[in-house]
This record gives sequence, C-alpha cells and structure tokens, in this order.
Amino acid sequence: MEGRLTKLDKKLGEILPLVSKPARYTNNELNSIHKNWDEIAIKMALAFPDVYEVGMANLGYKILYHIINEREDALAERAYAPWLDMEEKMEEYDLPLFALESRKSLKEFDVVGFTLQYELSYSNILNMLDLAKIPRLVTERTEDDPLICVGGPCVFNMEPLADFVDFAVVGEAEEAIHEVLDVLVTAKKEGLDKEATLLKLMPIPGVYIPKFYEPVYNEDQTLKELRPLVEGAPKKIIKRVVEDLDQAMFPDKFIVPFMDVVHDRVVVEVLRGCTRGCRFCQAGMIYRPVRERSPEVLKEQIAKLVKSSGYEEISLTSLSSGDYTYIRELVMDLVEEYKEKGVAVSLPSLRVDSFSVQLASEIQKFRKTGLTFAPEAGTQRLRDVINKNVTEEDLYETVRGAFAAGWHSIKLYFMIGLPTETMDDVAGIAELAKKVLAIGKEELKKTQIKRRPTVSVSVSSFVPKPHTPFQWESQDSIELIREKQNLLKDLLKVPGINFQYHDVRTSFLEGVFSRGDRRLGRVLAKAVDLGCRFDGWTEHFKYETWLEAFELCGVDPHWYANRVREYPEVFPWDHMDTGVSKRFLWREKEQAYAEVTTPDCRFEDCTGCALCSGLQVKNILKKQEGAGDEY
Repeated sequence: MEGRLTKLDKKLGEILPLVSKPARYTNNELNSIHKNWDEIAIKMALAFPDVYEVGMANLGYKILYHIINEREDALAERAYAPWLDMEEKMEEYDLPLFALESRKSLKEFDVVGFTLQYELSYSNILNMLDLAKIPRLVTERTEDDPLICVGGPCVFNMEPLADFVDFAVVGEAEEAIHEVLDVLVTAKKEGLDKEATLLKLMPIPGVYIPKFYEPVYNEDQTLKELRPLVEGAPKKIIKRVVEDLDQAMFPDKFIVPFMDVVHDRVVVEVLRGCTRGCRFCQAGMIYRPVRERSPEVLKEQIAKLVKSSGYEEISLTSLSSGDYTYIRELVMDLVEEYKEKGVAVSLPSLRVDSFSVQLASEIQKFRKTGLTFAPEAGTQRLRDVINKNVTEEDLYETVRGAFAAGWHSIKLYFMIGLPTETMDDVAGIAELAKKVLAIGKEELKKTQIKRRPTVSVSVSSFVPKPHTPFQWESQDSIELIREKQNLLKDLLKVPGINFQYHDVRTSFLEGVFSRGDRRLGRVLAKAVDLGCRFDGWTEHFKYETWLEAFELCGVDPHWYANRVREYPEVFPWDHMDTGVSKRFLWREKEQAYAEVTTPDCRFEDCTGCALCSGLQVKNILKKQEGAGDEY
C-alpha cells in the first residue's frame, strides 16, 4: 500500500504545479479527519458534484462528514469534481478520481454518496463515476464496485438519476445515516451481496431503492404508476425529519481550507423549515415543519466553532433567519461578545420590513456593505399570486430606513416567468427599482454621506418545481423569457441601476430535469458522452450539445418543461412523501389564480397542509429560554 501511495503522490507532485488552484486536490486541512483504513468496517466517500470551494461551503455535507467519522466502525472521506484542467491531467497520468484523506480511488470505498443540490450538477455525477472507473449503470456494476447513494433536496425527484443510483436517503439524514451504516456494517460482517444488502436497507424509513420499482407509462407518455417489483417495497417513501434540532448532532469543528471557498466563515443553522408558503418555493414545502434551535445551544456551537476554526465571521443561516424568534437578542449578544475579538456577525437573507434594517444596523454598525431584499415580483397582484406577503409600502419603508441609516447600496431579487405574469408585471420590476433609487437619492441628501445610491436588480427565470403549488404549470419558453429580459434591459438603462439576469437556457434545462422521469437518464448519459459537465458554470454550459443529446435519444425536452399538467396526472415524484398533501398544493394553486394569499401557520391558524397530522410532527418555536413550544 505504501508503494502505491508513494506512486500516486509522485504523480500528484508532477500534476499539481500544472493545474489551477492545486489546493483543491491536497489534504491535511485543519480539522480534517484521518482514520486507519484497515481498521474500519465501512468506508464511505462523500462526493460533491462540483469543485472543492463550492462543496466545502455546504453545511449538510460538513455535518455528515463529522457524524460518520464519530463512529468507530465507519469513516467518511471527501471527493469533489476536478476542474477541467485537472481532469485532463488525471486522464493523461491514468489517475482515478480519489478521496482527499487517504487518496484511495473512489472505487475502493464501500459506498460513494453524492449530494443532489442542483439539477445542473447531474452531468458531473456521471463524469465523476467515469473518472473513478465505476460503471455508471446499477445493472453494469459488480460486487467489487461500491454502492452509490444520494441525498439532498433534488432527491425529492431523483428519477432522472434512478438508473445510476443504488439507494437514496430522502429528507434529513442526521439520524437516518446511523441506521443505514448499522445495516451496512452488519451486512459486511455477514458477507451479504448487494441485493441482500439493499433488501436489508429497504425497511429503513426514508430509504428509496430505485431498482425495486418499475415505471409504467400511459399511451400519452405520462406516468401511469411506479410499480413495486419487490415484496415489501413501500409505495410511499416518507421523508425523514429531525424533530428536535437542539438534540441533533452539530460538529464543534469544521475543516478550514487552505484556499478561499464560497462561504469562508462559521455557519450555524438557527432554524430549519419555513411556513411562509411562497408558492414557487420548493424548500419551503420539503423542509417543513419549522424547528428552531435555542439561543443557548447556538451560542455554545458558535463558541466552539470560532475557537476551533479561527474564522472572523459568524453566519446565522436558515431559509429565513429573520423569522427566528430570538433573532434580535441573539444578534445583539453575539455582536457584543465578539466585537473586541474582531469577529463579525452576518445574516444571509433579510425580510422586507423595518425590523430587518434595525437588525442590519446592529450587525454592520462599523462597515455597511449592502442590503439584499427579495420582493420577487414587480406588482402587488403578482406578489399575491405567489403568496409573497410583502407590499410595495413595506419595501419603500424598509429601503427608506436603510438609506437613512447610512446604506447606499441595495440589491433586489426578482423572478420573471411566474404563472399569470403579464408584461405589465415585468415592467413593474423596473418601476419599483426606479422608485427605490429615487428614495435613496432623497434620503442620502439628508445625511453626511456623499456617495450616490445604487440599486442592483437581479432577475432569475421561474422554474416550476416538484412538491410546490406550481408543479402543474408550464415554464415560459426561452423566446418569451428573452422578450421579458429585453424589456427590462431597456427600462433599466438608468444611471445608478445595475441589471443582471440569468441565462435562460440553463433555466430551461433545470426545468426539464426538475420534473423529469427515468427516460431522461439516457439523455444525461449521452450528454456526458458528448462532453457536457459543469453545466451550472456559464463558461462551460454547452446548450447545443444538450439539444443534440435530446435529439439523438428521441426525447423532446419541451414536453417536460413547457407543458401544463392537470390535477389527476401521476408525477414521477408522487411516491416521495414530503408530508405536504397534493390536495393542499392544488388548493394553493387555485388560490394563486384567485390572487388570494395564505397566512403563515406559525403565527395564525393551521392552513391544512397535512404535514403535522401525517408525519406526527409540529412547528417548534423557542418561546422561552431553554424550552420549545409546539404550534
């Protein structure tokens, strides 16, 4: 083994000076974990289908790494998608894709686990299997190949990847991973083959084994059913939910990279889930219910992480950190405790209200960088359609307070292509941005600040997602989205306003795969064969190549992206049970077309999504020190 490692080290020594950012492929970062390979029963590679600096920013990935490595009978090591220059050198030197800690090939692990964060990373998954010399298809792998598993938000419709995956963990994995590892350890001791091992995994709640199901299609190409092929295979895969975040494992050390990564800071999760009910938002549906961590637990986590990492910024993360019950008290306490140590506090997102400005003023008392808000739509009518319970008056009051408090830069996020949207709604984005700029000029004149206000407008294209009220909707065509983008380009040619928009072609491909089925698997494989990878990176996205792959496979991408669905249609993701009922989602769709909003069940009556009764869980808000109240 030593000779082999030395040979690999020698190859890397020759390769790394020739590639960009060689720190992506090194090892021994502060707080990385190294175990004795020969003494461990189950070896798992956590493979992130993007470059190192993106993967190292993912909180769930870091949590799983530490949970697995806390066990005496298992180890977890990290692997990332190599950048194109490194891939070229690996092929030239016949170097298989390896894990950082041991530099073992991924093929030598018992399990390789991929996280599914984004549909446009799917090509990287297949490419990483190729680089590891692991056959792509489940049916082509032998007993000598590792099991391939997946988790993450895209697992709620992972059917386009079904032919490549042995099993999936649906929902939150902090507890489920132990049950999975227990089975794998026992199966290895007993000498079980893959088929027998998968049968042992099947009864674990939240575990989905695609090969145990067969899709049956109607004559019109829609799905008729996903038929179980094995006795005992559950018809519904019920997502895993961690009920009490205070009791959930959270590492007291995070790996500190040798290079800059996307979020180079201490990150703690103040709450999980969101019930605001934005009708376009998948995360708001699949991560319910809302569960908060107590301030005491958060402060303890932060103290340990700051001490073990040396980071100079603390990020309080969640889908909506401003909704955390004790957010003001927590922020004030942290600012006070860490200001003399040179450690700053940050929030990833802010609500559109004056409270958020007060909060931001405390956080950025000495260095005002910029504030970001997400009105999402340009008119009140359309905000009601998407259930974004924010008025223009709320926004104007909020930005007025921000400019008056000394900010000069505001960023606004919007979406185009939303259901029922008209060109008037699109033009409303420009009108709103111009009004914000005018407020900035008015307020900054009253201050000592000599800088001119700037408003950045960022516009993405709406992509209908599974498990949302808009899962039945048609996605706007590429041509129509471009027409809307061009309108905004014309209307926002205003000094002081910066306009950015997404490549509509990537949104189109995302829409195809987000509501795709198993028939897309062969398209994905063909696209990778033709050279597609890093599709989420604009400079490497090959749209024409993707169209060629669809054509060669005889698959129409528009059938997936630009088709209106009706209520009775069976979806490829219907067997994934988020706890939120399909009936509730349809009712929310009807409410959208009636322009009627739905309240947040944290603060008002139950909205009837069926999650609490179906999964026997509750929203948990921390209402008093050290205790949680259920709603």
